[in-house]
Amino acid sequence: MPLSRPEYEVFVMEDVLIPMRDGVRMATDVYRPAQNGRLLEEPLPIVLVRTPYNKRAFVPGESIAQYMARRGYIFAFQDCRGCFSSEGEMDFLWQEGPDGYDTVEWLARQSWSNGKIGTMGTSYAAWTQNALAVLNPPHLTCMWVNEGASNGYTSALRHGGALELRFLTWLYWHAAINTNAGLKRDPAVDRALNSVDTRDLLNNLPIRPGQTALALAPSYERRAIDLQTEGDYSELWMDPSINFQLYWDTWPDVPIVFSSAWYDSYTRANLANYVALSQRKKGPIRLIMGPWTHGTPSMGVSFSGGIDMGQQAVFSYNEEHLRWFDRWLKGVDSGVDGDPPVRIFVMGKGDGRRNLEGRLNHGGHWRTEKEWPLSRAAATSYYLHGNGSLQNHPPRERDSSTTYRFDPKDPAPTIGGNVSSLATVRPAPPYIADPRVLPQAARVEQIVAAGGWDQRERPDVFGAKPPYNILLSARQDVLVFQTAALSKDTEVTGPIEVKLWVSSDAPDTDFTAKLIDVYPSSMDYPQGYALNISDSIYRMRYRDSWEKPEMMKPGETYAVTITLYPTSNVFARGHRIRLDISSSNFPRFDVNPNTGEPLGKHRSTRVAMNTVHHDGQHPSQVALPVVE
Repeated sequence: MPLSRPEYEVFVMEDVLIPMRDGVRMATDVYRPAQNGRLLEEPLPIVLVRTPYNKRAFVPGESIAQYMARRGYIFAFQDCRGCFSSEGEMDFLWQEGPDGYDTVEWLARQSWSNGKIGTMGTSYAAWTQNALAVLNPPHLTCMWVNEGASNGYTSALRHGGALELRFLTWLYWHAAINTNAGLKRDPAVDRALNSVDTRDLLNNLPIRPGQTALALAPSYERRAIDLQTEGDYSELWMDPSINFQLYWDTWPDVPIVFSSAWYDSYTRANLANYVALSQRKKGPIRLIMGPWTHGTPSMGVSFSGGIDMGQQAVFSYNEEHLRWFDRWLKGVDSGVDGDPPVRIFVMGKGDGRRNLEGRLNHGGHWRTEKEWPLSRAAATSYYLHGNGSLQNHPPRERDSSTTYRFDPKDPAPTIGGNVSSLATVRPAPPYIADPRVLPQAARVEQIVAAGGWDQRERPDVFGAKPPYNILLSARQDVLVFQTAALSKDTEVTGPIEVKLWVSSDAPDTDFTAKLIDVYPSSMDYPQGYALNISDSIYRMRYRDSWEKPEMMKPGETYAVTITLYPTSNVFARGHRIRLDISSSNFPRFDVNPNTGEPLGKHRSTRVAMNTVHHDGQHPSQVALPVVE
């Protein structure tokens, strides 16, 4: 049976005010199919998107709302609470579960609805889907969750005990672009919020209550302070709208696609949701993992940051969604029943040349699988040795370690990786009368470029200092361990752990790990190309417990496991596998002051002498899932 065809006109019911349980109303644009100037009379299935990014922002070309409505769906596009045209006060992610539930059930009761509600959306709009799903609304029929969260404490809002600074900057630039009448009742508030450059904030952390323009948006400031100071795993992080991991059992048993990418900021969370729900539910539950960075537009291009995977990486976002919703909302035989449970893009094995756009041809291909993680992937340990090598046999020395000086005032800069929303805000162009029509990208300027990049400092890298073109590995606070040139292609597909034995003279400090695919010297890249594959961090006060932090004792050796984001990459013959160890990755993560003070409240920093041990009794290693 063919997919739904674009045979309808589209009428839009603007700003339909949907009441929530507390009486606050959510502004919703309802796109309805029509023929010959008349709305279709029969009840139809509905696709819902709930967004904080303005349902009315201009989208070049045909929007997904128009695309679906022209094919016989009602499309409901809603501003989240306190955002743009909706009522109420914005309370960040904590607000989204009940509002989503109430919206689904209100839509199901309308005369033009057949009671089947599907949800879709990316990033925050994926988070809103998960938040309503754990409350199990009776009329939720199917979902497509693109790049959404799982446990906000472990890998989204906070991460390994550190703060993902992208959400701190998010609160500032979102408050600036949000034209909500309640928030911007006073024009001076709008001017003040739009005057903040988050680059200045990042260089002067921590923020303090009442000391920045965000104090003019109290609900935003409250959550900014929470993110910064609530480092312990407390009730704050157990809310159903924040921690979906705690509520996997209550999730409705409906068909779901979880899609994400190897350079997305939700890679780990997306895979965690898939694994948990595919084990608990009949679904069907599907997984798609591409090579992209964060955001829907990245799915339509072949590159991720400074590397290109070829046209095979491009994904037909609208058509794939139509196949899914046609099957589960209309009963159309769209072919999805025969789709494999797992589709992954295996990166690597490109020719390594510089293409016309100035990107390295990293290459890759799609592959179908029956499971995730792959049972045939062999956990293979690469051990750190005192000579800077990574080898498959453990060290035999009785005493071997490397100590480096970590100064919080000079953190190692973030170069690419799994980042999003690390941004600041641009002024609205003076010729735009209504800033609500501007898409987010027209106002929000990324200050950290996501994806794969050569790990060397450049003028456009936040925090980099001249002279540029310096390898990040040349820093004295970055330890480098790498294999010899590989004698054969080595595919790494699955979860990755770095197990370190460490000590410090500070009461608290961080350790970071970064997995790198090292290209050899070539005509296009005479110094080679050190391509970041995955990274992560661990804050040592949480080494034994997320709930009860404990300071380190000077000189005592501790075991710590750093969970990197999963990946799928072929380290080609002649390349090297490299692991970089340091104590900062800024501004991807906040910088530990090394003082042991309460998080987000310190007023001083201290230099730490941090040590990584790599001897017979302390076999530090990275465990890679190698697929033969």
